[in-house]
Amino acid sequence: MWTLLTSSSNFVLESLETFAESTGVATLIESMGWRPLAMIVVAFVLLYLAIKHKFEPLLLLTIAFGMLLTNLPGANMYHTELFAGGHVHWDIFVANAGLLDYLYLGVKLGIYPCLIFLGVGAMTDFGPLIANPKSFLLGAAAQLGIFLTFIGAYALGFTPDQAASIGIIGGADGPTSIYLTAILAPELLGPIAVAAYSYMALVPVIQPPIMRLLTTEKERKIKMRQLRPVSKTEKILFPLIITVIIALLLPSAAPLVGCLMLGNLMKECGVVDRLSKTVQNELMNIVVIFLGITVGATATADAFLNAQTLKILVLGVIAFAMGTAGGVLLAKVMNLFLKEGNKINPLIGSAGVSAVPMAARVSQTEGQKADPSNFLLMHAMGPNVAGVVGSAVAAGILLAFLA
Repeated sequence: MWTLLTSSSNFVLESLETFAESTGVATLIESMGWRPLAMIVVAFVLLYLAIKHKFEPLLLLTIAFGMLLTNLPGANMYHTELFAGGHVHWDIFVANAGLLDYLYLGVKLGIYPCLIFLGVGAMTDFGPLIANPKSFLLGAAAQLGIFLTFIGAYALGFTPDQAASIGIIGGADGPTSIYLTAILAPELLGPIAVAAYSYMALVPVIQPPIMRLLTTEKERKIKMRQLRPVSKTEKILFPLIITVIIALLLPSAAPLVGCLMLGNLMKECGVVDRLSKTVQNELMNIVVIFLGITVGATATADAFLNAQTLKILVLGVIAFAMGTAGGVLLAKVMNLFLKEGNKINPLIGSAGVSAVPMAARVSQTEGQKADPSNFLLMHAMGPNVAGVVGSAVAAGILLAFLA
């Protein structure tokens, strides 16, 4: 009897010891590392910003939660070794993969960003751009920050692939940043995604000082003519023409631009309302959840807590600022060649970055500060939606040279 009790007691103690050793607390104590703890704190800070201050909450909340999951000791939901060297190691994938590893394949294979562009296209009205084709130039000028930052990052010691991934932050387009980085520099995906979406949320803070610095009060008061009506035929032909032109000139941009224009065609043709509503709502919401949580999972302590991340954050805000300045300055240059009454309010040039529709609203707000009777929103939407196309084209150019 005593032997039986002793044996049972030893079994219980061994079971409890095994359980204790398998917990994340034991792993944390054993490693005694501060880095995972620091990343958990960062995750909570991002969650606070998303919930309390509503900084791009749809993606920042899921990114922060993915960051929390990947840094909890012993969770085994994401394994960097399965994607080491920028490749999926299929030979060991099934035996070692966790939930987030499977979901991350949508990022790695470029599926999620393209599906988000499909939804964005279905929610975008290209009418202001069609009515004022000059907006294309302003959208293109706002991509200046991408290429200047690419050069600057390369000069600072980043590889060409990493420099391109950092530069694309200047387009203020989260899905494009993720798409390009997942292909060229997946090791930087976490910091770049956090920087891209953080700066998109800070558009109303970052842009106005630059806009006021580069314009005079007289320029900010410029009133623009009302845009002409755009026919349904024009709106249907636009996505078809843009898709063909981009695919022929820049095939590497075709996945993003093609999905963007397909979504827009669904919206404008009027015969597939069910599909249009699905990609705008259900599909978009599902993909945003998967994209955010898996991108957050790449923000491990080793990948995030280093000097590179600080450089990325600084270069990202510089890229964004230069993109804003590029659009404003080109508008000022264009005014030199335009007759009185046809001049462009330079404030709408800042909307050439791809933060839709936030950047256009900032242009409207700044214009009304100078003249309360000035309404720039629809004029600013032209460069704004042009910036969506422009950032995808910029990504395609970088891929064509580097991939």
